Amino acid sequence: MGRLSDLSDGDGGEVSGVVGTGRSPAATWRVHGLSVRGYRHVQQGLPCQDAWGQACAGPPGARITVLAVADGAGSRPRSEEGAHLAIRLATSVFGRHLASFATAAGESGEPGEPGGGDALARLQRDAFREVVETFLDDTRELAGGRGGPADFATTLTVLALGPGWVGHTSLGDGFVVLRAGETDGAPQFHLLPQPEPPGEYGNETTFLSSPDAASRVRIDCVRDDGVDGVLLSTDGLAQAALSTAGGQGWPVPNRSFATSVLRALDRPGPDPQADADDLGALLRSHRLTALNADDKTLVRAVRGARREWGRGLS
Repeated sequence: MGRLSDLSDGDGGEVSGVVGTGRSPAATWRVHGLSVRGYRHVQQGLPCQDAWGQACAGPPGARITVLAVADGAGSRPRSEEGAHLAIRLATSVFGRHLASFATAAGESGEPGEPGGGDALARLQRDAFREVVETFLDDTRELAGGRGGPADFATTLTVLALGPGWVGHTSLGDGFVVLRAGETDGAPQFHLLPQPEPPGEYGNETTFLSSPDAASRVRIDCVRDDGVDGVLLSTDGLAQAALSTAGGQGWPVPNRSFATSVLRALDRPGPDPQADADDLGALLRSHRLTALNADDKTLVRAVRGARREWGRGLS
């Protein structure tokens, strides 16, 4: 890859949807997202503290799709509210900021021009700062003098899909897998953010309410016309979606997992709800619960026609 410099069920346990998203000159993105309560929260009678959302922005011919996932801190009393607030802010604010980049790219005919990756990164950072500032203001108001923003603590991962480019912004332990390119006829998968070397903050999670949120955010800009599938997830799926078996010493995408969950959108069945039910069954399965009992969120998106790889969800 090239680099540039609330829908809810009755008890709030899951969020789901199958939608057609904004059109770019290349294709239409098809998006499906799902959040489910983890076994631990089911046993404790607590709601799902994850959230996800999507939005489209920009004029015809230069539309972008914004996807976001958030994971409320389990130890904070109002983190469920914080996660949903973060998603509403992120999809709105990032859409507004990055639509201008999509328009400039469309007018020039070259993705990421004028200004290239530096311009996209600046827009992402400006959008993130606005999200943080508004999140702090809104949660102070919601707290009403009883507590503060820390009670609403949540992570946030945002992915913007534009014509020929991808903008990634992440605070906390969410992650993204991109599908782009082939080797010997097999799809290639790429992880964002790239792992950082072990350091002082290696085992700490930073939240939107953390004082150092602006300095700890990770921003990536990718220029690649070949990106045709993406996964966003909170850390509840890290053990299933990522692997360290290759001997590199850091996580890489689990090829079989990514291929399986994207296939249902590449080759959707006659009943979209059945495809959604299959994903829900997988996320609630004993196999994944044994790996991680936390809430789980998975947002998947594909564009264009894709020949069939592998098998379905299993």
